[in-house]
Amino acid sequence: MISLSGIKPTSTPHIGNHLGMIEPAIALQDEYDCRYFIADYHAMTTVHDAAKMREYSHGIAAYFLAFGLDPKKSIFYRQSDLPQVTELMWILSCVTSMGLLERAHAWKAAKDRGNEGAELHGLFAYPVLMAADILIHDADVVPVGKDQVQHVEMTRDMAERFNFTFGETLKLPQARYSETLHTIPGLDGRKMSKSYGNTINLMYPPKKLKQQIMSIVTDSTPIDQPKDYANCNVYKLYKLFATPEQVREIEEKYRTPGFGYGHAKLELYNVLMEKTETPRKIYQDYMDHPDLLEDVLRDAADRARVKMDEVLERVRVAVGYRSRFAR
Repeated sequence: MISLSGIKPTSTPHIGNHLGMIEPAIALQDEYDCRYFIADYHAMTTVHDAAKMREYSHGIAAYFLAFGLDPKKSIFYRQSDLPQVTELMWILSCVTSMGLLERAHAWKAAKDRGNEGAELHGLFAYPVLMAADILIHDADVVPVGKDQVQHVEMTRDMAERFNFTFGETLKLPQARYSETLHTIPGLDGRKMSKSYGNTINLMYPPKKLKQQIMSIVTDSTPIDQPKDYANCNVYKLYKLFATPEQVREIEEKYRTPGFGYGHAKLELYNVLMEKTETPRKIYQDYMDHPDLLEDVLRDAADRARVKMDEVLERVRVAVGYRSRFAR
């Protein structure tokens, strides 16, 4: 069975990305035929700097490889290396109603802000490109966060409409998401998000990572009083990375007068540095040798092209276009 996951190269991945998408997606490579992609076409809605696009794309590739993605076992490619997806996007656009796209969460949010007239067409068409990403692989499952399930449902709507119009051609995917993964709190306690500016980035240099952690918002309980760890943002992050024994120990410290939030933040910093010691070395080595990343992405594009061509050929024949392989 094929699993398909993508991530936009719009910044360095943060803890929310890591726990919500990257770690669970990599874990599937022993269970599925996994395809992962750097969604740099999607990133064009916000990234209009060529140097940043290259830097962020390489950063995503290095991050996945550092945390255990096996490029021999899975296919890890860059979206823009394979234009088949944009051809399928146009074809899907011609069977997708405006009404369906207007129900997308991102577009509704733009309308609620009152600036849909100033938004880019790429934002409005975003769900069609996402559907093409999924359908071009005959994906069986798409691991997503619960807030992204709508995109898979819209993909199914588009595939069903295409199949109704042109005959059974496209496979309908299923969303896969965790019921147990809770919202990852950011520095201010809200959901960790780049748009809120409240992220913690695991691959930042140690000094910068420490600065982020020390800025986590806490309450004003004096240091000589016990702390309520259950409602502390530092503790909520700590328990996501610490061992059960470490969690029990820090809970006892929270109950002990003299243990302050500054101490808790240092313990969070230490456990994050411990957990990422090896990935940091791998990540930096790849970032220092982008040619190695390009080799991985180039090989993956060649392997991904096989399935993409197969699906696109079915679609082209179904709508009445000339076969790309006919002489």
